[in-house]
Amino acid sequence: MSAGAHSEGRSTGTGPEDEEMLPDQHVPAPVPVPAASVHPVADVLADLGGGAPDEAPDEAPAGAVHGARTAELAARVDALEAALAVGGTRLDPTVVAAVGDTLDQVRERLDLGVDHTVVALVGGTGSGKSSLFNAVSGLQFADVGVRRPTTSTVTACVWGADGGPLLDWIGVGPDHRIERESELDGDAEAALRGLVLLDLPDHDSIAPEHRAVVDRVLPQVDLAVWVVDPQKYADDALHSGYLRRLTGRSASMLLVLNQIDTVPPPVRRELLADVARLLAEDGLPEVPVHEVSARTGEGVGRLRAALAEAVAGRSVAAVHAEAEVAQAARTAGTQVATREPAPTQLAIGHVVERLAQAAGLVAVADAVGAVVRGGSARLPELGQVHAEGVGLTRSAWLTSVTQGLPPRWAADLRERVATAGELRQGVTEALAAVTVTSRRSQLGAGLGVAAMVVLGLGVLAGAADVAGRLGAWAAPGWLALVAVGVLAAAAALAASSVLVRRRAGRRAAQRVLDEGRAVIEAAARARLLAPTQDVLAEHRRVRELVARASSGD
Repeated sequence: MSAGAHSEGRSTGTGPEDEEMLPDQHVPAPVPVPAASVHPVADVLADLGGGAPDEAPDEAPAGAVHGARTAELAARVDALEAALAVGGTRLDPTVVAAVGDTLDQVRERLDLGVDHTVVALVGGTGSGKSSLFNAVSGLQFADVGVRRPTTSTVTACVWGADGGPLLDWIGVGPDHRIERESELDGDAEAALRGLVLLDLPDHDSIAPEHRAVVDRVLPQVDLAVWVVDPQKYADDALHSGYLRRLTGRSASMLLVLNQIDTVPPPVRRELLADVARLLAEDGLPEVPVHEVSARTGEGVGRLRAALAEAVAGRSVAAVHAEAEVAQAARTAGTQVATREPAPTQLAIGHVVERLAQAAGLVAVADAVGAVVRGGSARLPELGQVHAEGVGLTRSAWLTSVTQGLPPRWAADLRERVATAGELRQGVTEALAAVTVTSRRSQLGAGLGVAAMVVLGLGVLAGAADVAGRLGAWAAPGWLALVAVGVLAAAAALAASSVLVRRRAGRRAAQRVLDEGRAVIEAAARARLLAPTQDVLAEHRRVRELVARASSGD
């Protein structure tokens, strides 16, 4: 059978598919899908090429329960919004505005949910797509017969719940939508859960508003099922008006040759070959072709399996939303570094030493040690911190901790840490609490006095012994030994005094160093390290949020 034999003329009435339903078809009672209390935002799918309803209330759908894809994308949007909030002025305003606008659009799209797979049955007059709609859904719901060519309404069947907002936006009225799944179905319809099946007006209708509806809805669908019949499959209105303009979208299309029961089996192969030829000429050689009879049920099961495969994939809305979130995350990622400074760059020890040098801490400690040892050194005043040394220390710190940070983050960090004057004042006030003693070691002094006393006794004993030896008096023989022992004790006491005073001097000097370094470190931590850690923690938070938005983990 040739293409011409099947395409002669244009039927304006209804074919046999519009006059009969599936024999013995189980028809559950239709369950109306309630219209959402609010209308989704008008431009949610505008970037796909579709229009938008004339009116759109401002609020988002209340109480909607979306599926896993919507929830995952919403979490990624939340992460990016949190990143913008934490980043604040550290992010380029133009980047914040661009990312924010994208997230607003994605958020509006998510209000519709992206877990549904929208499939539209598109066909001309008499193709039997409404009967096919009823056959696929198992419901006697779509208009068939003589009424169908006169209506511009879209009929929808939703497998599962939560399709109201999406159907509102598409423009499906409350009286033209049903839910397919019910408790009576069990898992029989589980493979199609998430499917939104649309029955569009005839694309070749004499009423221009019918084609306008088709043109508005088509860009929003994930899968277009073109329904043709054996008489009009070569209709130019289909091929030049639609198919040839959709080259490159073969992965999102099926062609259903309906009413196949009217074609004798010997002729079917020739008919299918001619259909394939026309698709190749349209630039769509890879579009699958299904032989179906909505009247007898032939091929309906295979078509439902193809729809189930489409449901298992991602929807157009999900793909676009994911792409936009990923792009927004990449844009936001330009505002943060790949990592924060290494822990070694945040070590405060070298800062403390430089500030101690600027304060002359070592010189003061040495002077204290000398006084405690018994010297007469004049104690320098502690707390005279050199401004130049403080400024150089602060600059060196900032150079280290801002290395690799984006300019805005580095500038914020410089503003958050103390100025050189504030740091100097903080160190000066901290050093005022350090104990600087000028008292000599009492133990050392006591030992020194004892050494002098014992030395005196030794000298007296020695003198008495010498006098006895000169005959001045009868000195006992052991007196010389006593004199030597006493002198030795005096020497030991003197040595002990020196050792005690040295040890006390070292301890006093070290105490000044320890106390001085401790208060300097506290001042440096409060005025340099803590603000730096705060900024870097915020940077890390933004970076991690952006990474989470990028990967979805």
